[in-house]
Amino acid sequence: MISFTPLFKTMKEKNISSYKLEKLGFSRATYYSIQQGNSISTNTVNQLCKLLKCEVSDIMEFVDEDEKKEQKTE
Repeated sequence: MISFTPLFKTMKEKNISSYKLEKLGFSRATYYSIQQGNSISTNTVNQLCKLLKCEVSDIMEFVDEDEKKEQKTE
């Protein structure tokens, strides 16, 4: 599963709110969709990287759900 937790951490570190992202031209609807955990296109990832001046890994990460479940049962 792809997690966007790094995006929210990056935004906080850079002091960039969702409002500021919108003012920079990023869609508010897309931002809210990301908050809900919906998938996004590579174009959206590219746009976020440009706006936040960061790497893809600062936007999203892979979380292995099966591995998390195994750790909980141990």
